[in-house]
Amino acid sequence: MSLTALVVDDEPIARRAIVRLLDADTEIEVLGECGDGGSAVEAIRNQSPDLVFLDIQMPAMTGLDVIAAIGAQRMPATVFVTAYEQYAVRAFEANAVDYLVKPFSRERFATTLQRAKSRLSAAGDAQARILQALESLRQRDEYLERIAVRVDEHVIFVAVDDIVWIKANRNTVQIHLADRVHELRETMAALAARLDPRRFARVHRSAIVNVQRVRTIHPWFNGHHVVTMDNGQQLRMSRYQHEAFLRLVGSRRED
Repeated sequence: MSLTALVVDDEPIARRAIVRLLDADTEIEVLGECGDGGSAVEAIRNQSPDLVFLDIQMPAMTGLDVIAAIGAQRMPATVFVTAYEQYAVRAFEANAVDYLVKPFSRERFATTLQRAKSRLSAAGDAQARILQALESLRQRDEYLERIAVRVDEHVIFVAVDDIVWIKANRNTVQIHLADRVHELRETMAALAARLDPRRFARVHRSAIVNVQRVRTIHPWFNGHHVVTMDNGQQLRMSRYQHEAFLRLVGSRRED
């Protein structure tokens, strides 16, 4: 059986890892890779792959938005890829063709690929499963409006709109407000999964910003940029995040 595949992920390292594993399988032809939802929609429409490895949490246009744009009934068999195990994994287990949590092992990938092959060869209910997964995920798509943080012996609630940016620090995060910083005992991945991706965007592996609090973005060097927040703090933006970030800001203005 010969199958065609498309890899969609906003992280280049993750895309390359999946492509390398697919290239090692003589039954799979990789049609291409996409770094954002918009190009994924175009590639799926133009190339009609049999199988799509789709990152669920991308800036500007999420994996769910890609499915909605294509239409679940016309969507190829889909393997969801996510860095956030807490983000609707139950829905993936119940309904998706399969899912991968980054970082994943070679053995886990092989199991996922075999499941996808089996379902495609059986010409089964992949479309129905995607429809169910989409509905399940949308029902669970409730994002935080406030975050509870401990200050001394008290717990205070921080409105997410008051957050300027968030910094990862091992198994905790630092929540930067305009005039103070709170520490939360939670991983960046877990917190990011509960923040609205239309309001918060990753600018670097260890930094997420409130899109509404960004004042300016200036070129730096080697394709990197410097983001200045409305409280004057400056953050480095990865060159891989710059284009996706601008699309996110543009889509908010259109809304």
